[in-house]
Amino acid sequence: MPINSLDKIDKQIINELQQDGRLSNLELADRVALSPSPCLRRVKRLEDEGYITGYTAKVDPDKIGCGLIAYVSIHLNKVNGGSHAPMEEFAQDVQKWPEVVECYALSGEMDYILRVQVKDLAAFSAFSMNVLMKHPSVIDMRSSFALQKIKESKMLYVR
Repeated sequence: MPINSLDKIDKQIINELQQDGRLSNLELADRVALSPSPCLRRVKRLEDEGYITGYTAKVDPDKIGCGLIAYVSIHLNKVNGGSHAPMEEFAQDVQKWPEVVECYALSGEMDYILRVQVKDLAAFSAFSMNVLMKHPSVIDMRSSFALQKIKESKMLYVR
């Protein structure tokens, strides 16, 4: 369903829940100027229609030993008897690697970009050499490390 089908209150509900997914229905209803029953119905509809896809907790990566962030560009060998199997194989395999917290297929020179979060440089080195570089489809890998967090947000402001 396109965004144009959302009214002002639906958009407010989405924005409020992105800021705090633990809001009670009563608090949410108050913030969007609705009574609780219609607010709950709207939230349920937004969930059912796929606008709201879930609720998660934010975790401090340093507290759980995942403080090093690396962005890894991957170039695959796509020549495999004219098949696209190497890309499909890599996309399936990346799902199994907990170190990879995000993966996007790219246009341009490189095929994928990964956000890898691990404890330290030794953990990244082990992952890159024992997993990424040993993958049969990978022919080139380039890494950059995050030095400082300037902004981090999962919020997609709905206007």
